[in-house]
Amino acid sequence: MQKSPSSPSADRASRTGRRPSTSHAQLEQHALRLFSARGFDEVTVEDIAAAAGIGRRTFFRYYRSKNDAVWGNFEEELQRMRAVLAAYPSDLPMMDALREAIVDFNRLDASQLPWHRVRMSLIMQVPALQAHSTLRYAEWRAVVAEFVAPRLGRPTDALLPQVIAHACLGAAVAAYEQWLRHDGSDLSDFLDQALRALAPGFQAYETTVET
Repeated sequence: MQKSPSSPSADRASRTGRRPSTSHAQLEQHALRLFSARGFDEVTVEDIAAAAGIGRRTFFRYYRSKNDAVWGNFEEELQRMRAVLAAYPSDLPMMDALREAIVDFNRLDASQLPWHRVRMSLIMQVPALQAHSTLRYAEWRAVVAEFVAPRLGRPTDALLPQVIAHACLGAAVAAYEQWLRHDGSDLSDFLDQALRALAPGFQAYETTVET
């Protein structure tokens, strides 16, 4: 059975009898635990702050809203993915580079997986978070389009870079749906399979990049 966010016993025990940490990660875990127990719409910023032992104003130093608490350090991870893509040599095929970078972007330590399952279940099932996710997904697609556009010899906002960015996002979402349905499965394997399926259709469009 999938563990609930309150199940990581080591995490719970580490906070027993002392003031909880106010790091981004700890606030995120408090939020995910409450959302899973009560439902996203029933939890307020004040509830999350109280669970963490901080004030409402302090919460907003870490996250702009409770929606953002679900996404964690997404913006930092996007910057990391952009840097990973930029570091690939030009002779690495475009779709291979995207597959490796996207799998890496979604690779987590085993201790983080129960929390990540809660996070992604919320993002993919809660209407308010689905609406919020359109902004996050646009940011993610922009990183992909920025990488592929020079490989294709086209502007970032041209049709083909945008098609590839949307297709990669769709493949990743489909992989996540499979992962959430199959407890104990390997997310990286689903992502790898989904992105490999896209490669033959898009790789032929890559132009030779002179260095």
